[in-house]
Amino acid sequence: MKVVVLGCGGLGQIHANIYSKLEGVELTGVCDLQTELADNISAQTGAPAFYSFEHMLENAEFDAISITLPSYLHKEYTLLAAKARKHVICEKPIALSLEDADEMINGCKTNGVRLFIGHVVRFFPEYASLKESLDSGAIGRACVSHASRVGPHPGDAKPWYKDHERSGGVIVDLMIHDLDFLRWTMGEVKSVYAMQYQNEQLEYALATLQFENGSIANVEANWGFPGPFHTKAEIAGNAGVVMTNSLKSSSLQIHKHPSGETAPTVSIPESPAFKSPYALELEHFIECIREGTEAIVTASDAYKALELAHAALESARTGKPVQL
Repeated sequence: MKVVVLGCGGLGQIHANIYSKLEGVELTGVCDLQTELADNISAQTGAPAFYSFEHMLENAEFDAISITLPSYLHKEYTLLAAKARKHVICEKPIALSLEDADEMINGCKTNGVRLFIGHVVRFFPEYASLKESLDSGAIGRACVSHASRVGPHPGDAKPWYKDHERSGGVIVDLMIHDLDFLRWTMGEVKSVYAMQYQNEQLEYALATLQFENGSIANVEANWGFPGPFHTKAEIAGNAGVVMTNSLKSSSLQIHKHPSGETAPTVSIPESPAFKSPYALELEHFIECIREGTEAIVTASDAYKALELAHAALESARTGKPVQL
């Protein structure tokens, strides 16, 4: 299986390094308009560097492409790759609008290629264990869930994050992780009620989901928190509670106000697991292409997660719950 990576930022570097070590996979190209980024990953992996998608398409042989570009470019390059009959592994969110997401899904179907969206939380062992605890009946019937995702503002490192026309803001880019996880775990959502606050340094959102099975979830997302990126999740059932907290994997935490210095890169979630969730995810997607099997997270799931994010945006704008 020959694979290339388009976009050589933080996640592009992760994808490229995983492919370069993955058995049965050959990394045949890395591409970025910023030549130094492409050259850096090329030096790390030995894969040829390209500085435009068109040049890579003409000169690199590949079966699949990882698209690790900013969110507003997902649709454009997914459709170009699909037209070239390449399977697409695209980072989340699938797109910024439901219309664009629909076009991406249909474009890949029309051209007979697979589309995978990197909702990586499903591959974090601690989150998979939360779902397993509920599915097994160990905590009884789910009643109330909480999930939060908190960290520095990525816009301090990459200004496009602060442009909601390009990133979708904290709900579409960050909260969407937990929206996908909760729908996967708890089932379909009946209604969404959300609030949002934003200033120069901070973007905060809180959403309450009501599921068709009667359970409730509160979801929190925060860009601009004065401390390290961290996540928490908890599911309370009528027979027990199961929870995860990424801060518990380290014995000491220091939280301090920003000094005004800009972080060089965007924070990327990590897991204390032995094997990287990103490696588990990409290995799974490659296997799905080889075997023709259904993925743990489908393009339709990614569409549904975006639908929930847009419902939260609409609720925050109007101050009213949105029925689904």
